[in-house]
Amino acid sequence: MNSASTTISGTFGKQRPFVISGPCSAETEAQMITTAKLLAATGKVDAIRAGIWKPRTRPGQFEGAGLEGLKWLAMAKQETGLPITTEVANAGHVEACLKAGVDILWIGARTTVNPFSVQEIADALKGVDIPVMVKNPVNPDLELWMGALERIERAGIKKIAAILRGFSSFEKGPFRNAPMWDLAIELKTRIPGLEMFCDPSHISGNRELIGMISQKALDLDMAGLMIESHPNPDAAWSDARQQVTPSALAALLDALVVRSVSTDDRSFKDTLAVLRDQIDQIDDEIMQKMANRMKISRQIGQYKKDNNVTILQVSRWEEIVHTRVSLGKAMGLDEGFTRDLLRLIHHESIQVQTKVMNEAAVKV
Repeated sequence: MNSASTTISGTFGKQRPFVISGPCSAETEAQMITTAKLLAATGKVDAIRAGIWKPRTRPGQFEGAGLEGLKWLAMAKQETGLPITTEVANAGHVEACLKAGVDILWIGARTTVNPFSVQEIADALKGVDIPVMVKNPVNPDLELWMGALERIERAGIKKIAAILRGFSSFEKGPFRNAPMWDLAIELKTRIPGLEMFCDPSHISGNRELIGMISQKALDLDMAGLMIESHPNPDAAWSDARQQVTPSALAALLDALVVRSVSTDDRSFKDTLAVLRDQIDQIDDEIMQKMANRMKISRQIGQYKKDNNVTILQVSRWEEIVHTRVSLGKAMGLDEGFTRDLLRLIHHESIQVQTKVMNEAAVKV
């Protein structure tokens, strides 16, 4: 992907964060216009969002107002002067949005997961100059996410952004969708020029957590936020628990700390350079230690092979986890981090020993 063209932040001349807000679903004309006016009055919202077509998990739930709702969204734009955005899932949606004057389109998580659907949308966008945002797929598949972005770019779209909305999991934790920040960071690493937005509403599933997630997103240098807002959230026809009132949104945004990506302060840069140099030296030492550890793992593998002993020794692995986790705690390391690190090292050690086991004997 050409990173030079993948940007949406600043499209409307606004400093970070670029805030997109509005109801989960456009329910009625009155609800849509009221919400838009209240959000515009805060002076903190840069674009109005609303779901027009809602892909529901099971039939029988409210699936959006359709084309009629698109008219309400267009009216909200007329009333407030703010750009409008909605989700599209097929070529028909794209055509209807372009006809209605929608300013920004986004592709939802359930569509991103299907390359056929994304390609259909990309084909419908050829020859059009409109910003497009792509949410992460429902499952944690970085290649699918990148593939969707690439399909949109190949359609000729110049302004593209990604939206982290979290990933579904059978095991439910404190969030509706696990944020998996590392995947968003990896995507930014692979496509440095790509702007990343965050959807705290869908990550949290709970309005009480939106502020915390929003701050985390900004601390990770994300360009903007997409937060659902409704005049009466508890009466919303969809996703009631994760929506906030426009006034609550304004208070939430006021509480956020927006940090600079860099600074011209010479003292800061000099100190940061020293600290990073220390990190580099420690990383070099870690790599050397890891290389030495794998050399020893290879020797262990050879010794096990010579004595016809299995690679996996469960009791030894349990001993390592117990002692190293305790040691890590004593040194101030997070237990989860230590366990994850040990699993990676153990996996690589198993791979090294397996390779030794499968090596054919050298005939003299």
